[in-house]
Amino acid sequence: MYFYPANLFVMKHRPFLYLAFFFLLHTAALPAQKNALRPEPFSSDALQYRTFRYFWETADTVLWQIPDRWPTLTFSSIAATGFGLSSYIVGAERGWVSRDAAAQRVLNTLLALRNLPQGPEVEGVAGYKGFYYHFLDLERARRYKDVELSTIDSGLLLAGILSCQSYFDRDTPAERQIREIADFIYRRVEWDWMLNANHRLSMGWRPERGFITSEWYGYNEAMILYVLALGSPTHPIPADAWKAWCDTYYWDAFEGSEHLQFGPLFGHQYSHVWIDFRGIQDEYMRKKGIDYFENSRRATLANRAYCVRNPGKFKGYSDKIWGLTASDGPMDWLYKNDPDRRCTAAWNGGFEAYNARGVASDYLRDDGVIVPTAAGGSVPFAPEACLPALQAMWETYYDSLVGPYGFKDAFSPAFTACGMLPEGWFDVDYLGIDQGPILLMLENHRSGLLWEVMKKNPYIAAGLKKAGFKGGWVDKTPGPDRLSGGAGRQFGHNIEVIKDPTAIFERHKYRSLPYRLLRPQSLPALTTEKERFPLVVFLHGSGERGNDNEAQLKNGVLGFTEGDRLQRYPCYLLAPQCPAGQSWAPLDWRKMGMQFGENPTEAGADLLALINQTIRDNPNIDTTRIYLAGLSMGGFGVFDLLQRYPERFAAAIPLCSGGDPGLVSRYKNLPVWVFHGQNDPVVPVDYSRKVVAALEAAGGKVRYTEFATLGHAIWQETFYDDDVLSWLFEQKK
Repeated sequence: MYFYPANLFVMKHRPFLYLAFFFLLHTAALPAQKNALRPEPFSSDALQYRTFRYFWETADTVLWQIPDRWPTLTFSSIAATGFGLSSYIVGAERGWVSRDAAAQRVLNTLLALRNLPQGPEVEGVAGYKGFYYHFLDLERARRYKDVELSTIDSGLLLAGILSCQSYFDRDTPAERQIREIADFIYRRVEWDWMLNANHRLSMGWRPERGFITSEWYGYNEAMILYVLALGSPTHPIPADAWKAWCDTYYWDAFEGSEHLQFGPLFGHQYSHVWIDFRGIQDEYMRKKGIDYFENSRRATLANRAYCVRNPGKFKGYSDKIWGLTASDGPMDWLYKNDPDRRCTAAWNGGFEAYNARGVASDYLRDDGVIVPTAAGGSVPFAPEACLPALQAMWETYYDSLVGPYGFKDAFSPAFTACGMLPEGWFDVDYLGIDQGPILLMLENHRSGLLWEVMKKNPYIAAGLKKAGFKGGWVDKTPGPDRLSGGAGRQFGHNIEVIKDPTAIFERHKYRSLPYRLLRPQSLPALTTEKERFPLVVFLHGSGERGNDNEAQLKNGVLGFTEGDRLQRYPCYLLAPQCPAGQSWAPLDWRKMGMQFGENPTEAGADLLALINQTIRDNPNIDTTRIYLAGLSMGGFGVFDLLQRYPERFAAAIPLCSGGDPGLVSRYKNLPVWVFHGQNDPVVPVDYSRKVVAALEAAGGKVRYTEFATLGHAIWQETFYDDDVLSWLFEQKK
């Protein structure tokens, strides 16, 4: 095989070679790009070898960082450097480089990482408190522009560092130094600095603005991050952080299989690069009866099943060619090559540039772009599906998709750009964070190399045990206290870390309804098992319908979590999402006025069943204090529930809606506080006035607030008003 030289040292120090190199890059960007390499039959060995060369040849030879992408050079990626460090182990084991050469490369990289400046400054540093910035510039490996100090990318870098610490175990000067520097870099990370009051890690920090609002929750690639933070002997996070992480998982069925949902496949792959999850379980997976490896297998096969079904009717999808995950996309090509927007079909076709493509029950991001690392990074989970996919892509698109470093990042036969790309769009770049999973997961499938190496690492074992993992190989390792001394310590959170208020809501699905649930147990310092708490059921409006299990938290719900309200008004808060095309109440008020149908809607029936199930599942819910709140369509749903099941509820707050005046006698004894905006252009204010008048005439316990200057969007003025919440939580049956 022949490989183009791609060493950054050449570009920095030999300008005449750089000109020739630039010519190669320029010609590579032409639409009719063809592979200059002699065709080579597909094999795992051939693909691994070429992919390994990406890390071995493109690394900067001064500071040894891996570029984010090649041949388009922008900045280095600390996550790609983490994958690169582990790739050198594979190269040594496969005999592509000597062990001594691999050790020297690792040592050079670790020395550079250790010596890069850290500090709170805006520029001129590579990291702070042991973490590293997401991207580093190519000249000095310093913070690139205003990127964030990244927890997950630092975690992926550290996973690569610890793999080298455990692999290079010989008593030679170089290998001893590798182990010592790896230990220093890992131990200096202040994980507890990133922990917020939700007991979860922030996604990052910027010196200009402080901590990022987003935090790591739900199921995704951050398992490795939490394991590293839990296992730290110097700055660990408490064990309950793992439960706080798991509390936001979303288990659902997709394409015929039940598993933890996360759309892009990289979220099911990254942690598995370094940790063998086969046969080990935390509390969550013990209850589900599977392990995280099986979960990733199901997600992989569901991704494939979706592509085979191909609801978007994209060209090129088949039972052999499939795979959706984060990747480049064709829109960047369009911006460069059709600035006048002559190809309207392409501009209006829903295609995107770099994006987190993927599918799940609550996620859909598919624009006809297939990504080789989707199958490549999942080979151990489902080799019977993934290896044929890699072979089919290699053989079908070899000339355009395969290059000196294996698969280019992505391609789309569907994107022809009005004939400018008759064979479709093929990326010109390789991406380090997509190359890594292909190489390393193929190796795990073939030999289990990375898995076996990391089983020897005491910090990984400590983190898994502290998270509650049992079974398999974990049971054969010493406990966390023996391994890392202080790893069992319980530190508090950093009060300066911003909380993401949506992160305290668990994600679930019941029948047709996705729903979010906040439990008072999410505030461990506040509650005990013997306490009883009210349940608030919050119903959203028509604009938040769908299945993303996110939109229903947009308007009003977070008023219950504002400031110290959860401490003052601890409660269960249930926020279901109405499916598209359905409604909470059986009426078409635009045609029929306030005449409710005799039978509940499907969503309404499922909603009552969900409320009852939530009460059964949480015995410390105070059944004398179950409250309803809803806005617009949700307000109509509140009135519908009140007139059908008045015995279930203690009070209600409907906004911008109305009820059937003829049915108020059924719930006249329940406290109801109605709100409406006088200038509401969506739901006439008269609907609230009429039901309030009917309640008053029946001797009902009704209060009415009408905002004289406001329209439909009055939830901010209502649910963020402390007097409203105080009134609600005083009510009791």
